[in-house]
Amino acid sequence: MVIDYQSVMNQQLQSLKPSGIRKFFDIASEMDDVISLSIGEPDFSTPWHVRQAGIQTLEKGKTWYSPNRGFMELRQEICKWVARKYQVEYDPATDVVVTVGGSEAIDASLRSLVNPGDEVLIPEPSFVCYVPLAQMAGGVPVILETKAENDFRLTAEELRAKITPKTKVLVLPFPNNPTGAVMRREHLEEIAAVVKEHNLMVISDEIYSELTYGDTPHVSFAAIDGMKERTILINGFSKAYAMTGWRLGFAMGPTAIIAQMTKLHQYGIMSAPTMSQYAAIEALKNGDSDIEEMRSQYDMRRRLIVDGLNSLGLTCFEPEGAFYVFPCIKSSGLSSEEFCERLIYAEKVAIVPGNAFGDCGEGFARVAYSNSIPNITEALKRIERFLGTLK
Repeated sequence: MVIDYQSVMNQQLQSLKPSGIRKFFDIASEMDDVISLSIGEPDFSTPWHVRQAGIQTLEKGKTWYSPNRGFMELRQEICKWVARKYQVEYDPATDVVVTVGGSEAIDASLRSLVNPGDEVLIPEPSFVCYVPLAQMAGGVPVILETKAENDFRLTAEELRAKITPKTKVLVLPFPNNPTGAVMRREHLEEIAAVVKEHNLMVISDEIYSELTYGDTPHVSFAAIDGMKERTILINGFSKAYAMTGWRLGFAMGPTAIIAQMTKLHQYGIMSAPTMSQYAAIEALKNGDSDIEEMRSQYDMRRRLIVDGLNSLGLTCFEPEGAFYVFPCIKSSGLSSEEFCERLIYAEKVAIVPGNAFGDCGEGFARVAYSNSIPNITEALKRIERFLGTLK
């Protein structure tokens, strides 16, 4: 008997598109002499003292399950870190759950808040997971198109225009992947006024909070007056501490919501990896200087690539967060997909089409500068050569 697998599989899951980021990463992985500026992964190793803390847990046989919410010591250190960095106080016993990466935290947040038919407001361009996770939670994604002329910030006017009686949740993904846009305090206060006016809940994905450049530090949305009780704060260790493969994130928020997220985590995951949790404790206690060193390196790369792309006629605003630039490629006469495909095959430079992050990203591309200065310099030469063939 031939089984029709499409008829037995989940129809909603089948309707979702695969990630547009992975396509170009996969192509690059099969090529020699390729410079990949495609994937959002630090090129730094996890700091040695953090790795050592993880190794020691194995050597000492500390390989048992942790509590569902994560080790209490880790939750305490997370709360201390957030209070010290962003001036927001949480109770480690009730207001924190440690997750397998920030993506699990986003998924659990949406599934804890959204009932079928609830509308979820999602600014785009933005990371690829928000729309499919909202759909899998039964929600209806409503796209808020951010614009280059506003440096890809979400404005209060754009937010207010899309709110309906069915609106339940706003996703606030800043500092932003793929654009590098940030929201400063004055911008967040304007958003907060609309959130309060319309009684919305907010999922604030702040995974790039420590990679903010310039003299003005990151401001957490939960620190804005009246927003802590309306916000699930998402963060983690992948970007700031170069711990992508350790798969560790966390969510903080109102006690009642974190309790529901913990149930999802209990049944679907059980607990985050023990080794990763011990490493994260060390990172939080003694990792400030590691962050500063990596941020300084990213800042030099940021200025190099922004100046380089602008000089080639691929205009981009100066990103103030994360480790991406989002140049406009419309002058090439190619679509985003065509530009990136032809570039990787012609010059072996991998970047990601802007429309992988939403339809409004068409005409742009995401370029990650989480790579070495020599590689970025060489990539710019190759891009210049590629552009010369289009004239």
